[in-house]
Amino acid sequence: MTDLTGAIWRKSTHSGDNGGDCVEVADNLPGIIAVRDSKHAAGPQLTFTVQAWADFVGATKCGEGVSSDSAGIAGAQG
Repeated sequence: MTDLTGAIWRKSTHSGDNGGDCVEVADNLPGIIAVRDSKHAAGPQLTFTVQAWADFVGATKCGEGVSSDSAGIAGAQG
């Protein structure tokens, strides 16, 4: 399990302030990117390799699909 106590979480700039569905990302940890649901901050958190996250973000910007097998999920906590 990855220690995420030093994570600095931020919401997407596309998220509104209406309490809706938001994803938070922490990219200040060495070698990993952490992701969680803002409505359930104490719930499960996923970690990805930096490269896997970059591939995911690039693919979503291009409208490509990303399979769970190639997502590079490093672990889950929660």
